[in-house]
Amino acid sequence: MGSVIVIAHRGASGERPEHTLASYSLAIEQGADFIEPDLVMTKDGVLVARHENEIGGTTDVAGHPEFAPRRRTQTIDGETLTGWFTEDFTLAELQTLRARERLPALRPGNTAFDGLFIVPTFDEIMELANEANRSRSGAARIGVYPETKHPAHFRSIGLPLEAALLATLERHGYGASGSPVFIQSFDADNLRMLRQMTPLPLVQLLEHELGDLGIIARHADAIGIYKPLATAAGVAAAHAAGLAVHAWTFRAENEFLPADLRIGTAAAAHGRLDLEIARYLDIGVDGFFTDFPAIGARVRDARPGPATFPRPSPRTTR
Repeated sequence: MGSVIVIAHRGASGERPEHTLASYSLAIEQGADFIEPDLVMTKDGVLVARHENEIGGTTDVAGHPEFAPRRRTQTIDGETLTGWFTEDFTLAELQTLRARERLPALRPGNTAFDGLFIVPTFDEIMELANEANRSRSGAARIGVYPETKHPAHFRSIGLPLEAALLATLERHGYGASGSPVFIQSFDADNLRMLRQMTPLPLVQLLEHELGDLGIIARHADAIGIYKPLATAAGVAAAHAAGLAVHAWTFRAENEFLPADLRIGTAAAAHGRLDLEIARYLDIGVDGFFTDFPAIGARVRDARPGPATFPRPSPRTTR
């Protein structure tokens, strides 16, 4: 894995509804190095891929009258939310639902796929990766970059994510040192727990500030940072602390681009995502999350050469 890595954010989510097998499959076809599932739990303890455990905006659950009584309000990680939550559904119930585009105003083309795809399990995603691996003729295996979503919440209700995540990776041949895996979380306690359980690389997600990189390096091998934090000085400081740097999230719509890279005025119109990615490659990031992996792979491949910082070496558990 010598070059900067392209991480397909929720799959090719700019072109298919996020966190569906179709989205991950397209991302693999488009040249992503890693596919990125966000993981939450069902009532019966099965890991599934959704951006949040609240699924009102990403499935057709609101159109299922049999599930209307499941709508409720709860506080998760300090935020009060009302909707339908994966932990209130068995897997069998959840898979009667169908995925919907989360950003229909910005991605109207994706709404053509509404109602076509199930909510996939982590096992099904890993099976998809291994099916792709069998046809890659000696090329590097598809990497997986799972995020634990609200791990403290799930642990508090008796549905811990950690052991199930690692068992799934192991079951599909991705549990050993050197496997193409990064496990990410905003929750430092979750990462500290995982550090005792696995040698696989761990990623501390950061949105508001870099914080004490030396402390982060005790439990993580990389940081996954919101783009504004990815300055040349910040990247250099992370590298000095022994941390790789992966930046998020790169999207083609004007809504998400800086003003000088927009084309036209429509929020949903596509601007110069390629130039934005190139700017961050110049800064020295070691990987980037994108909803448009075809563009990401094209820009990365036009700039051959090793990453500025090598992929973390596997650690022994301790």
